[in-house]
Amino acid sequence: MTGRLLALPLLAVAAGWLSGCAGTVAPEVAMPSMYLPLTTQSASLDTGAASDMISAYRANHGEAALRVDPDLQKLAETEAAAMAVADRPSQSRTVRNAIGRLGYVSPDANLSAGYHTLAEAFSGWRDSPPHNAVMLSADATRMGIATAYAPGSKYKVYWALLVAK
Repeated sequence: MTGRLLALPLLAVAAGWLSGCAGTVAPEVAMPSMYLPLTTQSASLDTGAASDMISAYRANHGEAALRVDPDLQKLAETEAAAMAVADRPSQSRTVRNAIGRLGYVSPDANLSAGYHTLAEAFSGWRDSPPHNAVMLSADATRMGIATAYAPGSKYKVYWALLVAK
């Protein structure tokens, strides 16, 4: 009988210990924002992550970091939205002229569509010589970057990266 009485408290302790283990399951690890799809109306680009990614890439190529500029950011948002409404990428020349009218020097732009994540856009731009040149512009010190979602478009996501000094 004594063995049974000892066994009950030990079972209770073991059960409590095991139930405590169930509460220590590792929390779900969040996916880095660069891999999150931007293919819904509620999705938004992590501008800080984009700036960090492009600035790190520039640093690896001996160029200075870019900082997000409020006016370039607003223009990038406007341009991405306009492309989404028109359902086609804009002409870089037109956007460069708009950046220049704001008083910036050495304006340039990557305007594109169809990349669903920041990682895809960055890789596509890196692998395209003209787009890569924009990211690595030696004169650039400021940037704005934005996306716009167009649900009825074959592209779904439009991108505007604007750089200038």
